[in-house]
Amino acid sequence: MITAMTRLLLVVASCLLLTPGVARAQLAAPNTAGVAMGHLHFYVSDVAANKAFWTKLGATSGEPLGTTEVLRLPGTLVLLTPSDARESADGTSVGHMSFRVKSFRQLEAAGFRVRTAPERPGSGNIDLPSGDHIEVFEEHANQVGFVLAPGQRDQVAERHNRPMEGEIATHHLHFYLPPGQDTAAQAWYVERFGGIPGIRLRYAAADLPGVNLNFSDATGAVAPTRGRTLDHIGYEVVGLRAFCERLSAAGVTFDVPYREVTPGLAIAFFTDPWGTYVELTEGLAGR
Repeated sequence: MITAMTRLLLVVASCLLLTPGVARAQLAAPNTAGVAMGHLHFYVSDVAANKAFWTKLGATSGEPLGTTEVLRLPGTLVLLTPSDARESADGTSVGHMSFRVKSFRQLEAAGFRVRTAPERPGSGNIDLPSGDHIEVFEEHANQVGFVLAPGQRDQVAERHNRPMEGEIATHHLHFYLPPGQDTAAQAWYVERFGGIPGIRLRYAAADLPGVNLNFSDATGAVAPTRGRTLDHIGYEVVGLRAFCERLSAAGVTFDVPYREVTPGLAIAFFTDPWGTYVELTEGLAGR
């Protein structure tokens, strides 16, 4: 149940995200559960090359976290930590992140090679220096739309069905799970993260501010994300301590329990039932 204090915190957070010091992070305002998309955390052997990739895509630099580079894109942060060589995220529960762009011409003008297929107009892929890939959609490609479940109404989730406000926007995270687990994962994130249920193309989906979570069947074994280049997915949470307590009560076991790492920044880690390593943060939006 959302308490009066939680509602107040959500209002305060929304206001903070509009102030100059915090708006630069470009994260979305949280939903009624206090959750929004936070970050993608990559561990890479060549930070400079990967930073150049994301910068060329449109990212701007934020305040570093020690040796970790923080890059900002509309809807998400990208964290790059130096590491020995790791395997890419291929074959894990997280297949890729997708972005919506005005057109592929802007990407090609920036020097990207967009891999496309005739059967999927307006959709393509770009390879990262880390060995991973991102998916990109042109603004009006039919794959970008989100059909909310019957009875659902949410203006934030409807953003996928409206024209873009900028040149690039975070679109979706695509999870590949053991066969038959798509609707279970959808329900899990709807119940615990306050996601808005629906369908994106043919995939069970749950929309959060900043990102649409898509779930589909993997074609082979599913490996955990921890230890790969895309090590974990981060979500920014208002009222993180209470949120972690609710997750614990719902049966979630934390790999790293809630703790404040610096004044104004708190974190927690857990692994979801399908092997995705998840970080919860409060205060990272201001970086």
